[in-house]
Amino acid sequence: MRLVIYHLYPDLLDLYGDRGNILALSARCRWRGIEVDIRRVTLGDPIDFSQADILFLGGGSDREQSLLVEDLGSRAKELADSIEDGLVILTICGGYQLLGQYYQTGEGKKIPGLKILDLYTIAGSKRLIGNVVAEMNEEVFSLNTLVGFENHSGKTYLGPGLQPLAKIIRGYGNNGEDKQEGVRYKNVLGTYLHGPLLPKNPHIADWMILSALKRKGLGDSLALLDDTMEINAHRAIIARFKE
Repeated sequence: MRLVIYHLYPDLLDLYGDRGNILALSARCRWRGIEVDIRRVTLGDPIDFSQADILFLGGGSDREQSLLVEDLGSRAKELADSIEDGLVILTICGGYQLLGQYYQTGEGKKIPGLKILDLYTIAGSKRLIGNVVAEMNEEVFSLNTLVGFENHSGKTYLGPGLQPLAKIIRGYGNNGEDKQEGVRYKNVLGTYLHGPLLPKNPHIADWMILSALKRKGLGDSLALLDDTMEINAHRAIIARFKE
């Protein structure tokens, strides 16, 4: 078995160790005997989304977001079509915002997004920083909790047709107002959680791997791994920061 992972703009989008998500996915595939082909794509490189099984976009600043909209804008429809076809995608912070309609700066300037998902982001007056504990909204994951670290000034709001990834127990999440964290649409996950996310939440990594395999018709289950250390660390974070 073989999965192709597209890591988009690793030279521009790697805040707070976001590259660790690729390392976690690769390791959890390798431990199961699944071959991984990681393709790093940067500005100006050709992209064939039909070849991707998993796509990852990390976090970056407003400047990077403007550059990426220009680079990806002409291929937004192709990406949107791939999403509708079940492409597995993880987007973090700036990458998450990029899928939306726009990002409005503190000066009121609207930086257009890719307009793929019905969400928008507005710059807030303060940074939303700290450790996060959240509860997943759906039972498709082997654990129903999510942990990580957030550091963002953007406040994201979801349109009526979108569901959040999780409900905030501790932290700010999308905007610090509605107790929502991230977004889940088909096989797309968007979140503000750095840390990186997947080493702290191995159940999310496994969901991504399994979803990609199912899409290719390569199986409907994963070999179990000994995640004792990972789950203990996950639960320790919850115990420390939940209250």
